[in-house]
Amino acid sequence: MKILITGANGMVALAAIDHCRTIGDEVVAMPRQELDISDRAAVFEAFERENFDAVLNCAAYTNVDGGETNKEICYKANAFGVENLALASKETGSIFVTISTDYVFDGARHGFYTQEDVPNPQSVYAQSKFEGEIRAKHAYRHSIIVRSGWIYGAGGTNFLSVMHKLLAEGRTIKAIRDSYGTPTYATDLARRLRELAGLNKPGVFHVVNSGNGASYLEFAEKVCEIGGFEKSLVEPVSFADLKRPAPRPQSSKLACLLSEKFGLEPLRSWKEALEEFLSM
Repeated sequence: MKILITGANGMVALAAIDHCRTIGDEVVAMPRQELDISDRAAVFEAFERENFDAVLNCAAYTNVDGGETNKEICYKANAFGVENLALASKETGSIFVTISTDYVFDGARHGFYTQEDVPNPQSVYAQSKFEGEIRAKHAYRHSIIVRSGWIYGAGGTNFLSVMHKLLAEGRTIKAIRDSYGTPTYATDLARRLRELAGLNKPGVFHVVNSGNGASYLEFAEKVCEIGGFEKSLVEPVSFADLKRPAPRPQSSKLACLLSEKFGLEPLRSWKEALEEFLSM
């Protein structure tokens, strides 16, 4: 399969590139410098030139707090760019898979969010991602939308991806004790993205590692346990303490109602995935 992977310098994209090449796909990996997905003409030109079988859209504006003051840039990537890729995919008959976020939910639910729950995005970032979902479905009814969250992995710069490095340096970290999500290893997410492309069933899928989810504090303590770091370096804080510019869901745990119906096994537990990540 000839696959376009956008946002090619990002954490999930790097994992997807590695996986797709390993299984024998012809991968065209394009970072933003080579393909700005908000440029519709450039997108259509790339599709007409390359004739892709499938697209894994890993391009996104992911600075949640930055989105509050950079709304236009945020929407260009997360909404209009997704629409451009969906339109080009429809035009060329390509399979289209794009990544959305657990942040489309408001966090008021204590259990798991499924596809039956109604999104209520609170931040500009979350609103732009949900707008991208809507535009993708309107542009191309065969779009495959993947919601995920708490993603970490090699090459990542977010807190979950780097806390083990900070702990290894003996630095104290703050971990929220009352904010919950479903940790997701980028490698496992990438594999499932490719599986969904091969399955080619349109719809909204929730893709996360299995388990009961965790708080940031629980995740940090598990990192300490696996990595042999001092738990005293982890300072518990409350969700309200950090007072971030952008609102975030206090609980955004995801579960999927569709995967098993289509024969897709649940991803391994987040604890097992974390062990692999920390052993790298």
